[in-house]
Amino acid sequence: MPEALLWAPRAWVDGRWRERVLLQAGADGHWQQVQPDTPAPEAAQQLPAPVIPSLVDAHSHAFQRAFVGLAERRDGLHDDFWSWRDRMYGVALRITPAQLRAVAAHLYTELLAGGYTQVCEFHYLQHQVDGSAYDDPATMGWALADAAADAGIGLTLLPTLYERAGFTAAALRDDQRRFRADTAAVLALQRAFSHSGRPLLNAGAAIHSLRAARPESLHDLAARCDGPVHIHIAEQQAELRDCLASTGCRPIEWLLRHASPDRRWQLVHATHSVPSEIEGLARCGAGVVLCPGTEANLGDGLPDLGGWLRTGVPLSLGSDSQVTRSWSEELRWLEYTQRLLQQQRCVAAAPGQQASTAARLFDRMLAGGAAAAGFERWGLQLGARADLLLLHAEDPALIGVPAPQLLDALVFAAPARPFQRVMVAGRWVDPAPAALAARHAAAMQALWPADST
Repeated sequence: MPEALLWAPRAWVDGRWRERVLLQAGADGHWQQVQPDTPAPEAAQQLPAPVIPSLVDAHSHAFQRAFVGLAERRDGLHDDFWSWRDRMYGVALRITPAQLRAVAAHLYTELLAGGYTQVCEFHYLQHQVDGSAYDDPATMGWALADAAADAGIGLTLLPTLYERAGFTAAALRDDQRRFRADTAAVLALQRAFSHSGRPLLNAGAAIHSLRAARPESLHDLAARCDGPVHIHIAEQQAELRDCLASTGCRPIEWLLRHASPDRRWQLVHATHSVPSEIEGLARCGAGVVLCPGTEANLGDGLPDLGGWLRTGVPLSLGSDSQVTRSWSEELRWLEYTQRLLQQQRCVAAAPGQQASTAARLFDRMLAGGAAAAGFERWGLQLGARADLLLLHAEDPALIGVPAPQLLDALVFAAPARPFQRVMVAGRWVDPAPAALAARHAAAMQALWPADST
């Protein structure tokens, strides 16, 4: 890979806008130089607008992109997360590896356009439609890896431990038959993905949830996994009640008491928490992945954002069910729901420390996303992968915005085309190839024939 020498009139470096920034990406696709207050060398590509770091999408179920917009009708008296889940299983039971690749590739181009350049795929769709194993157990994972390569995005694959339908269940339900994976299977998949030699691909592991994994399996997987460990937790009130009845603990409380989470751990959602749980996670260094768009769409509830921010728990964002595919929209949802709850404005800002609401949230997600994807560094800093976003300064929402408020406008003025170009590992990528959109359309037509709605 050739080196890239760039010069930006303004860049978001170390939590603030810096002027005249020279950026050099090495042949290994990582930043070798990030130097503010530098005249533009003749050899540098002079960028026409400010640049900012991309974010990590720390929680994705790519196959659910095939279900977006198709669960927004209610024919009965009640609709909630659990009825949505049962309908979503209909997609999981039909999608083929080729269709998954098509849907995921289209999604990944959308995520690139939305400002993400790395996606953590919480991957539990493992087996054939009838529940039997593929000849290559990693078939569905390779479909996701191929999709990421098609789009040009980085991918952290998280094969998922999934053993039972609930705390008191002996096995999975029949409509969960494609999800079955024990510790040995998960670790074998992780090794296959980690050692594949594919560029921009790494792997960790996931535990679907406390209800879906036996405690001994959870402990075994966490002890033997050498990458990030993700888990869905405390998303729904019904989950809390079930966990209390079965274990005598709330979900996060159980994890802190019995699993000894550390900095590798990422707790997805953690919507329903109490102060002692937040403080416990702050002490152990585990991160929390917030998915505001999905959590709103599914009626999950609201997180204690103030508690997470105040204690310094590492935070990141996830697109989850893919109802939103832009980090600026996720941050807007995160802040606006807190404003509605508290009947105040600029809830996430920290007067005297970080007065900008968008900047405080963005910087926390920027820092937390690195660990979620298994990286030591992320952003415009030496040694981090050479990823960036070139702003579209001519977007109507950004025209004329004073430089210090540009990040706030990016989040709260809702630009339609916020980014002109996206760089991944020192290369510019096209976030909207037409061929991938056409493949997605064909997959959707096969999954949802005209008479199916």
